[in-house]
Amino acid sequence: MTFEPGDGITLIHGQNGSGKTSILEGIHYCALTKSQVSATDGECLRFTSDYFVLNGSFISETDVATIVKVVYKKEKEKQVIVDNCEIKPFSRHIGRIPCITFSPSEIVIVNGAPAERRRFIDTLISQTDRKYLDDLLAYRRVLHQRNALLVQLYSGINVHKDMLLLWTENISKLAASIVAARMRFLSPFFYHFQALYGQLSSDENPSILYRCSLGTITPDTPLEELCALFLAKYEETRKQEILRGQTLTGPHRDDLLFFLQGKEVKKYASRGQLRTFLISLKLAQYRFYQDTLGEKPLCLFDDMFSELDASRTADIFSILETCGQTIITSAEKKGGSTISTISMESLKQSRE
Repeated sequence: MTFEPGDGITLIHGQNGSGKTSILEGIHYCALTKSQVSATDGECLRFTSDYFVLNGSFISETDVATIVKVVYKKEKEKQVIVDNCEIKPFSRHIGRIPCITFSPSEIVIVNGAPAERRRFIDTLISQTDRKYLDDLLAYRRVLHQRNALLVQLYSGINVHKDMLLLWTENISKLAASIVAARMRFLSPFFYHFQALYGQLSSDENPSILYRCSLGTITPDTPLEELCALFLAKYEETRKQEILRGQTLTGPHRDDLLFFLQGKEVKKYASRGQLRTFLISLKLAQYRFYQDTLGEKPLCLFDDMFSELDASRTADIFSILETCGQTIITSAEKKGGSTISTISMESLKQSRE
């Protein structure tokens, strides 16, 4: 199947199960090397297929072309080939094609476990800050090694006495860098979020708080001080960490807290408020990318308008009209002078 969207809003409509989401999945693979819905590569295969091949052509606002090919075969390592050169590790490709997603399942960002919000903020910052992505990947490796050492210490396995100190110093530096980047990100991001939420729901006052496992910190806390605080915390909890075999402090334990009118969203918000909050987060991500990168990111919005009334849908479309290339899926055809529509039926016929 070949799909070429317009420059503005392109709406793909068709019955449920007709393959609309698969188009967004293909684009997402080319932009971020993985599934939009967190499925494994094998789960993205057709039941009767042993492989998939995706070819994408992207052009930036400065007319720089990027050709991406993604190849996956059962029981073989996935390949990502960019401009005829294979990319390894895949993280080298992140940020080359800035991309924003929306799917109904992502409501867990708002009302789910803290890990969902950490994944959201990590994915968001990683597309704009290469150092953050490198630090995050390094942190995960060091965390794994430190946890393994803590298990060894609890089991009485003889290890060099300085090993825990070495891993603790490494993880403290990386944790401080990650938390500092998250704190720097939050203020400009919330500026956009607050404005966009006000356009969709003007009678409510939202707020976002970063909850750090260190306790209260501010964006002005120096990096060296953050590192010292982590070192002190790890020393304070060393015996407890050995007993549990886990690192108990760090960015892998932090959370974003969302509020409306001073009440936590995931506990008190209605279904409509949850969805509006999520949509505002995604639209704020667009504005943040535009400001930070100087380029309009690609928007992939799956089934965005289900459960929204006509007025809210119109408000969102008015915001999207100021965005760049946006691809939306819907079970129903939705018109408008600035919207290009295409049916799944016509796409399938063109393939045949």
